[in-house]
Amino acid sequence: MERVAFLIERTGERIGCLLNPESVVRRRVAGVRARRSVGGLLTGAGLSDDQLIYTGGGTTELNLDLLFDVSVAGSTIATEDVRDLTGPIWSLAENFPAEEGYGRPPLARFIWGKSWNILGVVAAVAERLEYFTPEGLPRRSWLRMRMLRVAEPPSGSLTAPAPNLVEAAETAGTPPAVVQSATSTGAERIYEVVGEPGGGGSSDTLYNIAARHGLDPSWWREIAERSGIDDPLRIEPGTPLQIP
Repeated sequence: MERVAFLIERTGERIGCLLNPESVVRRRVAGVRARRSVGGLLTGAGLSDDQLIYTGGGTTELNLDLLFDVSVAGSTIATEDVRDLTGPIWSLAENFPAEEGYGRPPLARFIWGKSWNILGVVAAVAERLEYFTPEGLPRRSWLRMRMLRVAEPPSGSLTAPAPNLVEAAETAGTPPAVVQSATSTGAERIYEVVGEPGGGGSSDTLYNIAARHGLDPSWWREIAERSGIDDPLRIEPGTPLQIP
């Protein structure tokens, strides 16, 4: 079963959840507001509803309740402190330096199988910690997250192309054996992956494939559209990809 994951748009980093949420609350607020004047609301005795101004936009938000417990199998981190598991998700609500001196939280993509793929920012997180050790280390966390959807940005700009595909794969931490071929066809390159050494499946994602070919990770959307890919988290071995 696919686990919920958050993908950092700027870096392509994947933050996985230990357990999938039992429910997801979606909320939409339309871009309207009541019409006002200096004296207050513009209304009248003959009106059944306040007059509205249609501003466009609006907000779409997701509310998730996630459970983390160090005693649950499946985590890649061995720890007695559940905050080691929730810390990466908590940090999605932290600001990082941006242009002109203003900080902002990172853009993150909420992905759950092929049904959910939403780009947004984490506006708020809160967790209730339970089951403390004698040393005060929490072993369970009930983490609540509020995520606001943002508009999909245009595909990222090209960076310097990788001069050698195998060298680029090694730099990205992918064994050269995973790379099968990359041939040019006009303005595109055809890239095909095989299973990892030892007969396992491919761990390639569209994000690291884009980076290995000298593209910004946000180009994954363009690669997915050109190649007919539904799930950006995992690519089946043998799938041909069209790299711009």
